Amino acid sequence: MDSQRAETYVLDQLRQHLSPTLAYHGVHHTLDVVAQAESLAAAEGVTDPDDLALLRTAALYHDAGFMTTYQGHESASCELAREILPDMDYSPSEVELICRMIMATQVPQNPDDLHLAQILCDADLDYLGRPDFWTISQTLREEWQARDMVRDEQHWYEIQVKFLSAHRFWTRTAIARREAETQARLAEIKVRLAQLGGDGVA
Repeated sequence: MDSQRAETYVLDQLRQHLSPTLAYHGVHHTLDVVAQAESLAAAEGVTDPDDLALLRTAALYHDAGFMTTYQGHESASCELAREILPDMDYSPSEVELICRMIMATQVPQNPDDLHLAQILCDADLDYLGRPDFWTISQTLREEWQARDMVRDEQHWYEIQVKFLSAHRFWTRTAIARREAETQARLAEIKVRLAQLGGDGVA
């Protein structure tokens, strides 16, 4: 597989075609997911070069579907992968593995017992347990407001409570690194919601 060519292609496409209203799901998010996936893979003991290349490719393509659609973007990402990657010397089985990883990131996440998919899922939502949570979550709020998906501040916090309450990390590494801080963010959001008079249920 020519993973470097696949990477160059998709990053060029993302920079050209992603909407500027994607305040959260921009190229910066894709690059962050790539970095977190590689960090998690190293900590999880993934050393096979092919596995690492496939994981990186899946991370690079996982949100490429946003170039054409918002809802169901994971399926669109897989369509792009199936269209482009065979020409870059990815085998049919490698393309399908990449698509399994991409589809696993669809909320609610469902990586099953596929370790690489678990890593990608955790990388995709790594920010939930990071110090930059509030900054990044604000970009998602802006993105949703641009699409009339959020009514007001109370509605936003209600969505966040529901999402964080249902979320789980899949790898031992992500649980150790991020779970405690994610729960702390959930508690903070509940306090903010209570101050607005909400009950924490979306």
